Amino acid sequence: MVDYLQEINKNVNIEEGKQAIENILLNIYFKEGISTKELARNNLLPIPVISAIKKEFIKYRLLVQDRGVRLTKEGRHFIENELGFRGVNKALYTKLLTEPWNDHKEVNEIKEELKEIFMNRPEVDVIIDQSKCTLDTALKRAILCLKNHVLIGKKILCVGDDDLVSIALGFLLKKLSVNMKNCNTTISVMDIDKRFLNYIRNISEEKDLPIKCEYVDFRKPLPKNFKKQYDCFFTDPPYTLQGMNLFLSRGIEALKDQSGLPIFFSYAHKSPDFELNMQEYFVDAGLTVSEMMTRFNNYEGAGIIGSTGQMIVLKTTSRSRTLIEDSYEGVLYTGELKRTIRSYKCKNCGGIIKVGASEKIKTIEDLKVQGCNKCKNKVFQLLEKSKI
Repeated sequence: MVDYLQEINKNVNIEEGKQAIENILLNIYFKEGISTKELARNNLLPIPVISAIKKEFIKYRLLVQDRGVRLTKEGRHFIENELGFRGVNKALYTKLLTEPWNDHKEVNEIKEELKEIFMNRPEVDVIIDQSKCTLDTALKRAILCLKNHVLIGKKILCVGDDDLVSIALGFLLKKLSVNMKNCNTTISVMDIDKRFLNYIRNISEEKDLPIKCEYVDFRKPLPKNFKKQYDCFFTDPPYTLQGMNLFLSRGIEALKDQSGLPIFFSYAHKSPDFELNMQEYFVDAGLTVSEMMTRFNNYEGAGIIGSTGQMIVLKTTSRSRTLIEDSYEGVLYTGELKRTIRSYKCKNCGGIIKVGASEKIKTIEDLKVQGCNKCKNKVFQLLEKSKI
């Protein structure tokens, strides 16, 4: 089969890349007869560029001009069989595309199915900056993937997934697909936490989801077989600049070498100076900010970040590059950067217990599970916090 999108991209050579050309074709698939002006408005492209792309599609016999622009039999076959839209519920897809954040019946049905799965996921490990996003947030991220046209027929990567975004993506795909045998989307999860990998793998097998789990330590170079493979990636990295840089670098290495591919980057709301440093990294890595949504993410607990975070949609460009290719040996997690020891007093016997990365008990969560080493009480009062 001819890669029509690649051929048209060569002929027209727009800076927005192959993904933009595909998006135009999908616009026509979901609304045949659409005007050139509406295509331009939907895709943020000048009318002459849209006209040039349309002519290429007509030349390759994928479109005809007839009361607006319409698909030929060959064009429909290409979208449904090569791009993976065969059997997709077009009405639901269009509804989620045009009204992504509305309280749709189908979305609520997915939430009901996911409720127990999210409730039973492993506890977070705060030593590696894990914090669980809510079920609503995970599903919003999945819908954001659809909104950016990288859900159906794509290779999706989760760079770390204690949030179970992969599971939310899988259930959204099932809701959209008449038959999952026609689904050619693949979702990969890379993580260092085997508890989450095993949990996701078990759910995936039980629910027949297209998810593959891989144990990957991002401190080490990305294995060659994962490079230049994916159409987008999600990450909610450690809340340090070093952690952010490393996770984004590994994700960039994994993306296909194309302009316009989205990166769904979740992060805490930070100070202006910190965010300036973030954006300097984006520029150095050849990424552009496509969209910033404050308070998009909500987390269970996570009081240290106010239980909310922002979603930044980044896009690749012709200058995108990874800034960390080799092994990384520096600090990564918040606890490594801000090393502290906290002293807690047992409210029952008055015993003093020290908690910190260098102590036997690493976190207050561990202490509450273990209890006081004298009386097994599980209620404590913070006395002092000191830097190492």
